[in-house]
Amino acid sequence: QVQLAESGGGLVQAGGSLRLSCSASVHTSVTFSTYVMGWFRQAPGKEREFVAAITWSGGSTYYADSVKGRFTISRDNAKNTVALQMNSLKPGDTGVYYCVADEALVVVVTTTNPSYWGQGTQVTVSS
Repeated sequence: QVQLAESGGGLVQAGGSLRLSCSASVHTSVTFSTYVMGWFRQAPGKEREFVAAITWSGGSTYYADSVKGRFTISRDNAKNTVALQMNSLKPGDTGVYYCVADEALVVVVTTTNPSYWGQGTQVTVSS
C-alpha cells in the first residue's frame, strides 16, 4: 500500500546536524494521512530501535529518550513526505536510519514491527 524512500544520510562530526527525508508512494486507495510515520535506527551489532513518530495529521510527536531535545520529526501530507531534523549529533547516533509507516500509533511507538519500511540511509557521526 505504501513504498518509502529515505535520503539525506551521510558523515558528520559530533555536534553537527543532518536532515533526513522520506518520500512515500501511496496506493490510490489510501492517503498518506492514513499512516502514522516514524523513524527507527539500527547501530552495528544492535537491534533496531524506535527514534521518533508523528501522528496522522502531525498533531502529536513522540521521541525516544535518547534523542529528545535534539531531533525533530515533521511531515507534509500535501507532499507525502516526512523529515527528521537531527541536531547536536553524537557518535552514539551512528546507524542505519529507516523510515516506517503503519496505521496504528501503538505499533510504531511500542514495537519494532511497523508494516512498511524504507531501505534505510546510513548516518555516521565521527568523534
